[in-house]
Amino acid sequence: MKVIKQSPIKATLTLLALALASTTTMAQELAITVTNLTQGLHFTPVVTAAHSNESRLFMLSDMASTELQAMAEGGDISGLVSLLSNADANINENPAGGLLAPAMSASFTLTNDSGNTHLSLAAMILPSNDGFVGLDSWEIPDEAGTYTVFLNAYDAGTEANDEIRGSGVPGEVGMPVPPPLDASIGMNGTGVTDMEANNKVHIHRGSLGDDDMSAGKSDINNSVQRWLNPVAKLTITVL
Repeated sequence: MKVIKQSPIKATLTLLALALASTTTMAQELAITVTNLTQGLHFTPVVTAAHSNESRLFMLSDMASTELQAMAEGGDISGLVSLLSNADANINENPAGGLLAPAMSASFTLTNDSGNTHLSLAAMILPSNDGFVGLDSWEIPDEAGTYTVFLNAYDAGTEANDEIRGSGVPGEVGMPVPPPLDASIGMNGTGVTDMEANNKVHIHRGSLGDDDMSAGKSDINNSVQRWLNPVAKLTITVL
C-alpha cells in the first residue's frame, strides 16, 4: 500500500478549509413571526436573539438584572441589546417599528452565523408596571422545519403592580402610558397595591383592573386589558 505524506503547509491549509466549511455549515437562517394574541395589550419594541447556552435574558426565580428592569418597566431594550452584543449573539431589534398592537404580527429574518444554539425574546407589556412577554433560551432545532412556541407574560418583580399611571422610569411607581393607549387607560386610580411578595422574575398574575375610568383602584380597563396566558405566539422556520 502506498502512503502519501502530506506536507505540513498543505495539512494546515486543509484543516483551515475544513474549519471554514464547518463554520459555513453551522450558519442558519431563521424566519420568525411574533404575534400579539391579546385583546387589548401592546408590546413595546421586541428584542430577539440567537445566543449560546451560557447567555440568558432572564431566568425564572432569579432577581431581574438592571437591563431587564429597564425593559420591563419602561420598554428600553438598549441594555439587553448591549449585553447580547457583548456575548456574540445574533440580534434583531424592533421588527414592528414601534409598538406591536393587539392581534398584529411582525415578521423578520435572523441570521445565526455564530454557532449560537438558543433563542430568546423580550418586550414590555403595556399597560403594566413591570410585565413583559418573554422566551427564555429555547433550543434552536438543527432540523429544517416550522416550529410554534406560545409565550407567557412574566413579572420582573422590580415594581409593585399598582396599575396606576406613571412615568415608566425604572425605580419610579406607575405605568407608562404612551399615546396609542392614552384613550383606553383610566386615571386617578388609588392603586391596587403598594407592595409585592415576590421580588424575583415570575409568571405574571395578570392585571386586575376595574370599570371606573375616572377613579377606582386601577387605571386599567378590566373589560379590555386583562389577560390570561399565553399572550403571544412565535413561529420559527429553520431554513
